[in-house]
Amino acid sequence: MAHTKLAVFLSVVAVGFGVAMLHYGNSTSFASQQSPAKVERLHPAANEIIPDGAILHKLASGYTWTEGPIWIHEGYLLFADIPSNSIRKWQPGAAASILLQPSGFKGTATFGGHEPGSNGMTLDARGRLTVAGHGQRDVYRIESLSDPSHTTILADTFEGKRLNSPNDLVYKSDGSLYFTDPPYGLPTQKDTDPAKELTINGVYRLAGALEQGPGAPPKRENLQLLIKDLPRPNGIAFSPDEQFLYVSNSEPQKTWMRYRVKTDGTLAEGEVFFDATSDPRKGSPDGIKVDQAGNLYGAGPGGVWIFSSGGKHIATILTPEVVANLNWGGSDGKSLFITASSSVYRIDLQIPGVRP
Repeated sequence: MAHTKLAVFLSVVAVGFGVAMLHYGNSTSFASQQSPAKVERLHPAANEIIPDGAILHKLASGYTWTEGPIWIHEGYLLFADIPSNSIRKWQPGAAASILLQPSGFKGTATFGGHEPGSNGMTLDARGRLTVAGHGQRDVYRIESLSDPSHTTILADTFEGKRLNSPNDLVYKSDGSLYFTDPPYGLPTQKDTDPAKELTINGVYRLAGALEQGPGAPPKRENLQLLIKDLPRPNGIAFSPDEQFLYVSNSEPQKTWMRYRVKTDGTLAEGEVFFDATSDPRKGSPDGIKVDQAGNLYGAGPGGVWIFSSGGKHIATILTPEVVANLNWGGSDGKSLFITASSSVYRIDLQIPGVRP
């Protein structure tokens, strides 16, 4: 690992947050709360990504486990608060509000676990929000954000058995949808959960997802199992040229995997892109994204890890809470929004991200 270079390139800035807070129910909207970002600069390339004096902005707090940030081009951010079974909306100058609740589990019986809500989110080529249903055990699409209750189920079973709990997802330019399916949305989050019907925790490809009509039933025959040997597949992202698919594995090994994408959309044998199992800090590989230069950004031990396309650990943006996911936004695509435990953060970087 790159820890031996820490003494040469480490640059850590630490000061307390300046705070101005407005309270709104179970969340807190921060009119202004920011501090210089704490950054481990492990390679000179970090200076091309993270500006000197970068600021970590805390945008909202008061949640339990935030996830799935996605910037909507009209100028606002959506994110999930999984334990409260909701999708939230944040926009500059306003308190976060509820867009959809419930966003996942809709049963009448008590859920019995900690994560009933939805998880990762993305946009398709037509601007429609696609959601990993997690506690609902499916993948669904919101046809219009002006009426988020109108949804279309894209995937719910594989070979007649219910999915575990779709976690994160990404579209390929051909309109197919790729998603991970660990058991974290099941009540016990274990492979022995009585509700678990599939023996594997897979990564899937849904061919033709973009073309599924509003309200049409899932095209279950189009769902392909691509990866079945990862214990806990989690985050998922394509390289900018779509030649590679990255998948994070959260436990027991803390690894990021890379797979070559074949012309038919299936995957070649995977390789370990980076292994952080030995890092004792809180947090594991979770949500991942890429920038337009091909660098990979991922939730990991201690904060947001940044890698070159060749697998070199360039930097870590240290965060005060455990990171779950991240995504690009803002008018220029250079703002990195970070969902971390009870809060949502933003840091402005120098290379625009790849975003839907």
